[in-house]
Amino acid sequence: GGKSVSRSKKAGLQFPVGRVHRYLKNGKYATRVGAGAPVYLAAVLEYLSAEVLELAGNAARDNKKSRIIPRHVQLAVRNDEELNKL
Repeated sequence: GGKSVSRSKKAGLQFPVGRVHRYLKNGKYATRVGAGAPVYLAAVLEYLSAEVLELAGNAARDNKKSRIIPRHVQLAVRNDEELNKL
């Protein structure tokens, strides 16, 4: 038995696959949860977070700030057509 490797590490993700899996099970969304579902969901959540953070960072830079504040996140989402729709 070698060293254990997390499912997040295996999938190349920063978001916790195990925690997402636990939430899917405890949330009673379905009676059973497949092995691929939490990996896919964690990847989607990570992508959306990265997208919003990048746009919010741009908004902060436009306002000559080095920190992202909630207003920057709001501006980022409102100015992006697809995120605004979502």
